[in-house]
Amino acid sequence: MVKEKINIFWFRRDLRTYDNAALYEALKANKSVLPLFIFDKNILDKLADKKDARVTFIHQEIEKLKKECINNKSDLWVKYGFPKQIFTNLINEFEITAVYTNHDYEPYAKQRDSELALLFANYGIKFLSFKDHTIFEKNEITKDDGKPYVVFTPFKRKWLDKLNAYYLKPYPSENLLNNLFSTRTNNMPSLDLMGFEKSKINFPNKIFTDILKNYADDRNYPAKDATSRISLHLRFGTLSIRQLVNTAKDISEVWLSELIWRDFYFYILWHFPHSATQSFRPEYDKIKWRNNSDEFKAWCEGKTGYPMVDAGMRELNKTGFMHNRVRMVVASFLTKHLLIDWRWGERYFAEKLLDFELSSNVGGWQWAAGTGVDAAPYFRIFNPAEQIKKFDKDLQYVKKWIPEFNDVFKYPKPIVDHKEARERCLRVYKEGLS
Repeated sequence: MVKEKINIFWFRRDLRTYDNAALYEALKANKSVLPLFIFDKNILDKLADKKDARVTFIHQEIEKLKKECINNKSDLWVKYGFPKQIFTNLINEFEITAVYTNHDYEPYAKQRDSELALLFANYGIKFLSFKDHTIFEKNEITKDDGKPYVVFTPFKRKWLDKLNAYYLKPYPSENLLNNLFSTRTNNMPSLDLMGFEKSKINFPNKIFTDILKNYADDRNYPAKDATSRISLHLRFGTLSIRQLVNTAKDISEVWLSELIWRDFYFYILWHFPHSATQSFRPEYDKIKWRNNSDEFKAWCEGKTGYPMVDAGMRELNKTGFMHNRVRMVVASFLTKHLLIDWRWGERYFAEKLLDFELSSNVGGWQWAAGTGVDAAPYFRIFNPAEQIKKFDKDLQYVKKWIPEFNDVFKYPKPIVDHKEARERCLRVYKEGLS
């Protein structure tokens, strides 16, 4: 039996058909492009929470993509298993000329892609990957001596200097969907089949432009609905980064800066992969963390007796979201007030955040702990009480998430004294760095 000749486009964290770089290149090159998505057991097997809302979100978005492909007389093939085995099966079924996909910068993804590249090479299959998640990547921005930046402000300056229409031009992949491979309908694995349950968490929509006009003034107040909440869509590529930057540069310089921070953390993880699990500054790995498990449990449950910390943790546990200002406060509290290793907090956020992005999560935690690139110095220690006075003076945010706040018998007393904790932190950091 003669095998059908195809190319494959592999959806990963780019779950859209419009302005998709690798999808455009695949469709432009060939009229027999089979779209594929893999629920990767290497990733899913590590998720302890079988109601993980991110799996539900991905499943919903894949269903939408599948319908879109069917409407274009094709179908999205959705597989559940290990990528190498799935591609081996596809190689046995089809004559594959090339596999197209978009770059992924995380350590597991780089290892997976290296192994697949060897598999494809053994069968004479091209493995073509394209930039889609960032505006600039890898070595596209460097210092004059060719070395990578490790401070954000000069990186941002170079980023803005280099930005032009070329980097923001969309890829009109949506106009070429008639080049998808005409294939039979394929069944899609259910959440239940993969061992997951449907989450009841509400996902943010993609409408964000209304908040941008007042973003600079309102973004620091967690009680206000003043942030875009689109990081989930950026994480899984249901929105295009080029579209967002085009919008931001015309409306909000401050919001544009947030998008540049995202590029910066991708860039740092690429150039310094050790920073995913180790302090970027190795001398900070000498700090003697207290790592008190009871205090960590209180922090996780939002029962530290510090209202802004507790409100943030309860919001995270309930919704999978935490306001960025509050993220800084809770991270500083864990690492500096409680002297708990930043990796403990990073892992907890990784389990709970809908918008979990390894590069940004690690970067944010190391910033708060003082261990990373362009980090807050170790002697900068947020005072949670002062943060409330500045950003939630009417206690709207606190009372929303801590209904027992005014009940002295129900709301816990502070598990640590701020002044004592601050002095202890300065002493321990100083000893570790001496």
